[in-house]
Amino acid sequence: MNSKSKILIVDDDHNICELIRLNLSKEGYDSAIAYDGEAAINKFRTEMPDLVVLDLMLPKIDGMQVCREIRKTSNVPIIMLTAKGEIFDKVLGLELGADDYMVKPFEAKELLARIKAVLRRCEVSESSNSEELIYNDLVINISNYELKIDGKTVEAPPKELELLYFLASHPNRVYTREQLLEEVWGFDYFGDSRTVDVHIKRLREKLGNHEDHWNLKTIWSVGYKFEVKSNES
Repeated sequence: MNSKSKILIVDDDHNICELIRLNLSKEGYDSAIAYDGEAAINKFRTEMPDLVVLDLMLPKIDGMQVCREIRKTSNVPIIMLTAKGEIFDKVLGLELGADDYMVKPFEAKELLARIKAVLRRCEVSESSNSEELIYNDLVINISNYELKIDGKTVEAPPKELELLYFLASHPNRVYTREQLLEEVWGFDYFGDSRTVDVHIKRLREKLGNHEDHWNLKTIWSVGYKFEVKSNES
C-alpha cells in the first residue's frame, strides 16, 4: 500500500468529511475534500486522487452523475456512501462502476479498512505488466483495460471487463452470482445480486455470438461460466 495515496472525500456533511480526513491522516494518506458534486468533478481533475469516497446525495450534481463523469475518463476506485440503503441504489452504484458501497452511519475504521482493501487490489492488478487472455477472436487485456473482438476494440466499463476477465481466467468453471460479486467487486454483498445479471447481459450484447469457440453461459439456478469449446487460449 502506498502511504502517500491521495483520497478525495466528497460529502456535503462537513463533520463526516473531517472525521474521514482525520482517520486517513493518521494512516499516512493525503486527502482533498469537496462538499458538492460540481466541486467534486473539479477537484478530481486537479487533484488526480488514487481513490474517491463519494456520497450519493450531493448538492448541485448528485453522486451517481459524479460517478458517471469520473468513469468517462478514469478507472480510479470509487467507494460510494449513502444514508438511504435501498437495494436499487446499491445495484445502480455498482453498475455505474463503484468498487465498494457503504451505508451511513458507518464506523470510520470500517471505511478505512475498505479503502485499504480496494487500494491493495488495485496495486495487485497494476503490478502485472501483461495480463492478457486470448480465446480465438477474443482478446481481454486487464493491464490496459482493453477488449477486442476480431481485432476491433470494444468499449466496456471497468467492471464489465473485470467480470469477463475473471470468468475467462477460469474457463468452464461455474460461479454463483454471490461469488462473482465477492471476487470481482471485492466485498461481501448482501441483498439483490441482479447487478451481475445486468453486467452479463451488457457483455453479451457487445460480444455477439461466438458459441463455436467460447460463450458466456448461464447455468440455471446456479450462476454463470465462461464456456470454452476448443483449446485455443
